[in-house]
Amino acid sequence: MKKDKVFRLPRSLVYACSGSLLFILTWAWAVRTENSLGISDFSTGWVLFFVIAFLALFGARKRLSFLPLGSASRWFKIHITGGYMAVFMFWLHTGEVWPSSFYGQLLTLLFYAISISGVIGLLMETVFPSQLTHTKMEVIYERIPKELAEIRNEVEALVEECAKENASSVLAQHYLETLRWYFQRTRFFMSNVCGSEKPQHWVHQQCIILERFLNEKERKYLNKVYLLAEKKRKIDFHYSLQKMLKTWLLIHIPLAGAVMAMVFWHLIVIQVYFV
Repeated sequence: MKKDKVFRLPRSLVYACSGSLLFILTWAWAVRTENSLGISDFSTGWVLFFVIAFLALFGARKRLSFLPLGSASRWFKIHITGGYMAVFMFWLHTGEVWPSSFYGQLLTLLFYAISISGVIGLLMETVFPSQLTHTKMEVIYERIPKELAEIRNEVEALVEECAKENASSVLAQHYLETLRWYFQRTRFFMSNVCGSEKPQHWVHQQCIILERFLNEKERKYLNKVYLLAEKKRKIDFHYSLQKMLKTWLLIHIPLAGAVMAMVFWHLIVIQVYFV
């Protein structure tokens, strides 16, 4: 006997609804506090503090992956929801998009900086993995210099063998003048990041230009060089996207630390001078 399927809402929608509900409850609490002649900044401030503190726990979750604290994907979705909610909670707490005081501007600048970096990181985490999968290659970032060196050595061996076997320096001359630049290190960084087809067109064009000057035997060597150039292009693509992801972490995490430091300082100042 077949079991009836239970309808379940997508987790992302559940997290979004939960975040929205928390924001609405906080807003209602702030309005009620204001109507009772209280200071709503305290209530919204504490909620914002706990939201930011919870967002900081995502980094701790990565370091404690061996503990049964839930899947990384679930934490990631909650982190995204909390990040969006923190922006609206921040506006609710401050009551303005950009404050007039220097102290407030410094806090706001840091908060906006980490929010923007978070959005950029979300876009990269969403788009880059699928683009890397399309290359049908698995490339370990730390091994890229070694793999490029191996490809370069293999290409130079083919060029040298072609020159000796055919008594012709056409392929060798083209390699020294053009292709050597390409094989020396990673190329077309920004083109790869932006998803441009410029690297692919460049590699193809260099081989097409040279092909008309080669005989049949030399073309076989050129085809092997072209295959290695294509392999190197895919490795360059992996390098560019993985480099962006690693660089983003080096920006986002220090910003998170700076925001937490300013939040704690702000909390101390409020407790000492206003409570």
